[in-house]
Amino acid sequence: MTPEIAKQLLFSMRRIRFVELEIARRYGEGKMRCPTHLSVGQEAVSAAVGLALRKDDLAVSGHRAHAHYLGKGGGLRAMLAEIYGKVDGCARGRGGSMHLIDESVGFMGSTAIVAGTIPVGVGLGYGMKCKNTDQVSCVFHGDAVVEAGVFFESLNFAVIKKLPVLFLCENNQYSVYSHLRVRQPKNRSIAKMAEGLGITARAGNGNDVVQVFEMTMDALNGIRAGGGPRFLEFSTYRWLEHCGPNFDNDIGYRSEEEFLEWKKKDPIAYYEAELITQGVVTSEGLQRMDAEIQCEVFEAFDFADASPYPEPESAGFNLYAIEPDVASPPQSLRF
Repeated sequence: MTPEIAKQLLFSMRRIRFVELEIARRYGEGKMRCPTHLSVGQEAVSAAVGLALRKDDLAVSGHRAHAHYLGKGGGLRAMLAEIYGKVDGCARGRGGSMHLIDESVGFMGSTAIVAGTIPVGVGLGYGMKCKNTDQVSCVFHGDAVVEAGVFFESLNFAVIKKLPVLFLCENNQYSVYSHLRVRQPKNRSIAKMAEGLGITARAGNGNDVVQVFEMTMDALNGIRAGGGPRFLEFSTYRWLEHCGPNFDNDIGYRSEEEFLEWKKKDPIAYYEAELITQGVVTSEGLQRMDAEIQCEVFEAFDFADASPYPEPESAGFNLYAIEPDVASPPQSLRF
């Protein structure tokens, strides 16, 4: 952990949070015409894993993907334009918040279907194995994914084939409004359960960005050395509602006391205080960091707002592949 890496981790966390809070602040304007699942409070995992991965490594995610996309190097302008439904979005305005993709940085897509990208990430790893590269496929997912059948099938296949796949579980305790206690047996460790399927698995504190970075680097090194897949579970907590820009501690599924207890573990405030104590950053340096982030974020929102909408006639593009020797597509394929 060098001072340079430390500052990169702090910058990435602060940038992700500023973006997410600004999305929340502007959501009521009605220009973002899609649901948004925000990661406020969970920034440490995305910042650390994104920095640990190489650019040529590949990653997939689920519905709460903004932070993963930015951590992997995805373009902020392209992400915001996508949320605005504009043609300059990373999916040309077709996908919205939950369908982000940027092949140039190895972010191969996210989906609203819980566990939908698990087999995709494993398939990417299978391709790497066949090509004999030293790349890694990182599969970001939440705690609810381990309750889906495709998770067990995919993890089993990855273990049998010794695929270069990192399963990265962000355990934020909740699936929508249901706590782990009503979904899984008491005292179950997700990491231990995965380990029972034959994969090397570890659990850690998802609000400790240094621990996340070091555990991820260790897992990636093991995978690249030919050790097969790895599973990491990081405990964390989302501050805002499951879907949307608001706080929702008043609706009964979690208490204000629980929220405040987790808020004390704020990954950014904790690491910021630590780096100030170590002399790695100063108050003035943090102010410059925030000014740089604010300037970038506000400019990206202006870009997204000014970007045009896709042309209506493009609605049918890329839905079907037509054989080049077919002079005219069947009536069913015309738009």
